[in-house]
Amino acid sequence: MDGIVTEYRTDVCIVGGGPAGMMLGLLLARQGLDVTVLEKHPDFIRDFRGDTVHPSTLDVLDQLGLAGDTERVPHRDVAELHTTFADGTYRVADFSRLRTAHPYIRFMPQADFLNVLAQAAQQLPSFRLLRSHEAVDLLTDGEAVRGVRARGPDGAVQVSAKLTVAADGRNSALRRCAGLRPREYGAPMDVLWFRLGRAAGSEKGLDMHFGPGRVVLAIDRGDYWQIAYVIPKGGDERVRAAGIEALRKSVAELIPELAGNVAELAGFDDVSTLTVRLDRLRRWSKPGILFIGDAAHAMSPIGGVGINLAIQDAVCAARVLAAGRAAQGWPTHRTLAAVHRRRWFPTVGTQQLQRIAQRFLVLPMLAGTEPVKAPRLLRFLGAFPRLQVLPARIIGVGLRPERLAGGRAGRCARRRGDP
Repeated sequence: MDGIVTEYRTDVCIVGGGPAGMMLGLLLARQGLDVTVLEKHPDFIRDFRGDTVHPSTLDVLDQLGLAGDTERVPHRDVAELHTTFADGTYRVADFSRLRTAHPYIRFMPQADFLNVLAQAAQQLPSFRLLRSHEAVDLLTDGEAVRGVRARGPDGAVQVSAKLTVAADGRNSALRRCAGLRPREYGAPMDVLWFRLGRAAGSEKGLDMHFGPGRVVLAIDRGDYWQIAYVIPKGGDERVRAAGIEALRKSVAELIPELAGNVAELAGFDDVSTLTVRLDRLRRWSKPGILFIGDAAHAMSPIGGVGINLAIQDAVCAARVLAAGRAAQGWPTHRTLAAVHRRRWFPTVGTQQLQRIAQRFLVLPMLAGTEPVKAPRLLRFLGAFPRLQVLPARIIGVGLRPERLAGGRAGRCARRRGDP
């Protein structure tokens, strides 16, 4: 990129202001590191972003002293997960049985969640958030990454850094720049995303409805239902070709309680499409660069664990990077590789469970043409309530929850590297 207009020097440059990037930026700035986060959009609002904040993430927010901040923004706490089939409704996850300070899943718009993290981080003098800055290439010195080139609202930007962290999502630009390709595991579905009104006094909770050729998830957001309408992979064009009335009818057939609300869908401008991917990198680092969150592993929406895994990656990375700061040439290749080693098991394990659910639950449902009855495993869980804590723990806590190291980190005395 020619004609550099603005140059920054920083300890850590994080590309991507999602859950992984914002949490890691906050944690590293609390350790006294100079941190610059590049977010390519002017705000955190997107057509589709996961909004499930799980118990283990809420525990991290407690440790950071941010629990009160999340309480003050719009949210909904849900303690149960239900699934509805032709033969009845089954409770399959009971989060109230978890032995945790937060025995529920909190639904809150991801933009609000990220704003809480951003506001806390921007109180630290060593933190810098550059909005409307899109990373377009890596700065390199031989084989080592030394920062990024970016495009900002006022022109070209160069950020030189000891460490670059790619947290720029499942379509990571830095992943391509680094020459890394994820291993694809495939997904049998895509998701249509829209909202319908929720009458006062409606049943509270999280409900998943299975029908022939479709699955509909209704997320209680207080005054409306957020609907995730699961369709076969690549089926978006067929649904749109059938027309909005066919979509309204399909939702009403599967969830009769919403029959009076489907008219709110005026057209497909009210519907967003999420292309589902399931993949992961074989290695999460190269000299000078670390990949975390969706940039390292795109998760299926099954279980809604994407935010939780991203936050856990960030907590782990912050702890490992802090422990290795005394090493000469920080961050060393060994330090960066330690993050991958630590997070390998929960990532692979969670994705394997998602692949099993896709193959034996979602795929048969989407391929079927007859009314769907509950699988034996779900009927078994429904018959033994105490066992419902097991899926609640896998979803809400994860296979390897991470905690912050020590107490609150001190603030650095001043900002370095301003232009």
